Amino acid sequence: MTNFIQKLQKHLTVPTNDLLRDLTYRRLWTSILISSFGAQITMLALPLTAAVLLKASASQMGILTFMETLPFVLLSLPSGVWLDRVKKLPVYIAGETAIALAVASVPVAFWLGSVNMVWLYIVGFIIGMVNTTAGSAAQIVLTQIVPRERLVEAHAKNALATSGAEIAGPAAAGALIKLLGAPFALIADAMLLLSSALILRGVNVIEQRPVKKDSHFWRDLKEGVSFVVNKPLLVALAFAVGTWQLCYNAALVVQILFATRVLGLSEQAVGFSYMGMGVGTIIASVFGYRISRKLGPGPCLVTGIAICGLGWSILALAPENQWGVAAFALMLMCFSIGGVLIFINFLALRQAVTPEPMLGRMTSTMRWLILIPAGPGALIGGWMGEYLGLRYSLGFAGIVALLLAFFAWRNPIIRSIKTLPELHEHDEKPHA
Repeated sequence: MTNFIQKLQKHLTVPTNDLLRDLTYRRLWTSILISSFGAQITMLALPLTAAVLLKASASQMGILTFMETLPFVLLSLPSGVWLDRVKKLPVYIAGETAIALAVASVPVAFWLGSVNMVWLYIVGFIIGMVNTTAGSAAQIVLTQIVPRERLVEAHAKNALATSGAEIAGPAAAGALIKLLGAPFALIADAMLLLSSALILRGVNVIEQRPVKKDSHFWRDLKEGVSFVVNKPLLVALAFAVGTWQLCYNAALVVQILFATRVLGLSEQAVGFSYMGMGVGTIIASVFGYRISRKLGPGPCLVTGIAICGLGWSILALAPENQWGVAAFALMLMCFSIGGVLIFINFLALRQAVTPEPMLGRMTSTMRWLILIPAGPGALIGGWMGEYLGLRYSLGFAGIVALLLAFFAWRNPIIRSIKTLPELHEHDEKPHA
C-alpha cells in the first residue's frame, strides 16, 4: 500500500522542468482553464437559444456563425498592425471583459422581451470582433512567456487546460440551461470571463517591443502580408487550415440542429454528449506532444485533419436511434482530437519562424487567411442543411476534410516538417 501511494505521488508531482512550475505561465494557464469553462456555456447556450427558443432555421444558424467570423475578415489585418504597436496583455484582458458584457446582454434582452435573431447576430459579431484582436493578443502573450523551443509543449498544456472544461463544462452547462434556460445560463459565462480577466491582471509580461519612429500604417500592414506570402511554409499552412475551417463551419452550423431535431436530444442530453469533446481533448493533449515529436509537426497536423473528416462522415451516416447519439458523441470526440493535433502544431510552427517585431502582423494575417473560408463554409452548411438536409452539410464537411488530408500529405512542405524550424538571423529583418 505504501509503495502504491509513493508511486501515485510520483505521478502526480509536477516535474522540476515542467512549464507549470513557472508562476507566470501557471497564472496564464489558470486563466485559460477558467475562461474555457465559460466558453463551454456559450458554445451550447447561444446556439440553443437560437435553435430551441427562437426556432432558427439552418440558414439562420449559418448566418449566426457567419457573423462571428466576419470580423476576422474585416479587421484581422489592421488589428495586426495595431497589435505590433501596443502592449498585448491589456488587449487580452479587455477582450475577456468585453465578451463577458456581450454574452450578459442576452439574458437582459430576454428578460426585457427583446431577444431575437438580430440580437444574437449582433452578439456574435461583437464576440468575433473581440476575438479578432484579443485572440491574436493572447497567442502573442504566450510567446512572451514561453521559450520558442517549448511552444508545442505549451500549446499542448493549454489544450489540456481546456480539456478539463470540456469534460465537466458541457454537463454543467446542460444542467444550467435546463434549470435557468439557455439565455440566463450565459450569466455564468460572464462571471467566469470576468474572473479570468482578474487573474490575467497579475501576469507579469515583459515585452521587447522596438519603438519605430518611422512607422506607417499601410506600409506596416503590407510588410506583415509580405512576410507571410514570402514564406512557403506559412502559405501551405494557411491553405490547409483555411480549408479545414471551411469544413468545420459547414458542420458546426448544423450539428446542434441535428442533435435536437434529428436525434431528438434535450438541451441537457446535448450537454452530456459534448463531454465526448472533453474526452477527445484530454487524449490529444496528453499524447499530442508525443505524437508530434514522433511523426513531426507537419504529419501530425495532417493526421488531425483526417480524424476530423472521419468524425463528420460518421455522423452524416448515423441512424436516428441510440447509435446515432453515440455517433454524435464520437464525432465531437474526433473533432476535439483532430482539432488539438492541428492547432498545437499550426500555432507552434507559425510562431517558431516569426521574429518578435512581426508576431502581431503575422498572427493577424494568418488568422485572416484561415478564416476567410469560414464564413462561406457556414453559409454553405446552412444552405445545404435547409434545402438538401442536415446530413448533406455533415457529409460535405467530412468528404472535403478527408480529401484535404490526402492532398496536404502529398504536399512536401508540410510532410517534411519533422521538427520545429529555427529562426534565422535574416528572418529578424522584416520583408519590404
